[in-house]
Amino acid sequence: MPVKFQEPTVEQYFRTFRIGTFAVDEAETRLLFSANMDGKVNVWALDLDRGYPYPLTTLGENCGVLLPDPQGRYVVAAFDKDGDENWQAYAMPPAGGQLEPLLVAEGEKFYPVDLSKDGRYLYYTTSQGNATFLNSYRLDLETREKTLLHEGAGGPTFLAGVSPSGQAFATGEAYSNTIHFLYLHKDGRRIPLRRGDEPHSAGTPQFLDDDTVFFVTDEGDDVHYLARFDAASGNVEQLAKVDGQDLHSLKLHREGHALYMLAMHGVVDRMYRYDIAKGALEEIPLPYDTVDQYHVGKSGTLYVLGRSANVPFNISMKRPGEDWRPLTDNRVLGVAPESLRDAEVVRYKSFDGLEIEALLFRPDPAKANGYTVLWPHGGPQWAERKSYRSLFQILVAAGYVVFAPNFRGSTGYGTRFMKMVERDWGHGPRLDNIAGVEWLIEQGIARRDKIFLIGGSYGGYMTLLLHGRHPEYWRACVDIFGPSNLFTFYESVPEHWKPMMDQWLGNPERDKEKLTEDSPITYLKNMTKPMLVIQGANDPRVVKAESDQIVAALREQGTEVEYMVLEDEGHGFSRVENEIAVYRRVLEFLERHR
Repeated sequence: MPVKFQEPTVEQYFRTFRIGTFAVDEAETRLLFSANMDGKVNVWALDLDRGYPYPLTTLGENCGVLLPDPQGRYVVAAFDKDGDENWQAYAMPPAGGQLEPLLVAEGEKFYPVDLSKDGRYLYYTTSQGNATFLNSYRLDLETREKTLLHEGAGGPTFLAGVSPSGQAFATGEAYSNTIHFLYLHKDGRRIPLRRGDEPHSAGTPQFLDDDTVFFVTDEGDDVHYLARFDAASGNVEQLAKVDGQDLHSLKLHREGHALYMLAMHGVVDRMYRYDIAKGALEEIPLPYDTVDQYHVGKSGTLYVLGRSANVPFNISMKRPGEDWRPLTDNRVLGVAPESLRDAEVVRYKSFDGLEIEALLFRPDPAKANGYTVLWPHGGPQWAERKSYRSLFQILVAAGYVVFAPNFRGSTGYGTRFMKMVERDWGHGPRLDNIAGVEWLIEQGIARRDKIFLIGGSYGGYMTLLLHGRHPEYWRACVDIFGPSNLFTFYESVPEHWKPMMDQWLGNPERDKEKLTEDSPITYLKNMTKPMLVIQGANDPRVVKAESDQIVAALREQGTEVEYMVLEDEGHGFSRVENEIAVYRRVLEFLERHR
């Protein structure tokens, strides 16, 4: 070959676009989506008969919701500011440009949920007037009159769905990630969608009419199944269940008299169609391993935003009777698709015999450097799945093995497994991670003296805790947005999280001994390995003070620590340049400590 090219840079992996949310207009002629295609997050459109994207906004801010007017006259969009998650709602012209404020108030949150079929009414939930439990309203877009639908109490309460007539609606009341009750509101009554009073989780209600609601629930079971509530009889009927798979994200296709739903099956997703008349469930093969969002058009066409471990964010469509067709062709700049590494799915036994599933990324043997990175995921009630992460591909391309275990508390393995982290953030999950490291060493995949530790959010917390309690395993550690003190974390979370903290984390008075035991800062003196700490200045979930205090304490005792604060970010990355800077810094940090 006459010209020899250099290996891809870190920057190339992060020039891959991230698609955040999407919508399809009523006529199914245009796709709207948020993406960082110009380096910052903006809203873009793509005419389905042309296939070339064009911008609708230049704000450069995260977009959390897109609701096209059924009549095609406007689009409702919600944006935050520098990652603060205080969503503000605007009306956007179909061609983009100047935004018209609809629901805007400094420091408040507005969550647009639905539009009426005539496009006159916007339904939403807000922190305004009830920061702890939230209220739900209907906004008349012509007169700007607001009508209170429900005032939250007991637990944070979100508007979850509205019937086609607008005469009934559903709310979800949360007490934790695993206790979530659904209610039907009709004729002035608030009717629970359940059989009894046992704690359970129910969600994604879909109205067939004012009296018939389809939803998913795990009441009396370890996985979520499809159920139907009939207001006339008051009965909840189980319609369909898939053993070992957690059904979620239910959508009604009224024209086809069918329901579509996703199922979490460990590290991958499945999609199903339920024929309401026949009571039959069929699986629909997916174009990606995991699905971030999907939509069912009136025509029955499916639109899916998804990823695989070695395939970045893309959107595909599937017309009835046809195969999937990609609408976007998002790639890694200058990197051949076949050179991206897929994940192996492995399993090991933890300290108490519990089976743990994990993802294992191995580098090209010719590039392997002999070092391993342990990645405890965020959440904690989340999971590392076969979904593209630029950081993983960068690390693997640089020669590192990446190991990501789905420790107890992870989603996709049933409700009992998910509950195992509640009020036990620092014992079982911590030992699951250590068991995974020992398994890697026993298998000859990792060397005991060549292991790095990197995590974000809860994974950042776990990084700090593992560093403090098991320092002998790590060469160096990277904490990204992680809580360092469970007592200060408890007090500083967003207001509408606070009613759920007792079940999720524990109570500072009742569980003082346990929270002290599980707080990373308790083990400060054991944190002797080099550290890199990264924090978003506007993070509303894990506030900057969590990182400030651990960095100050580490520096005072003489531990080598680098601190990187992103002034225009929250709990994540909305700007490509920030993401590139952070992960370039991470890679350089690891290389210095090899």
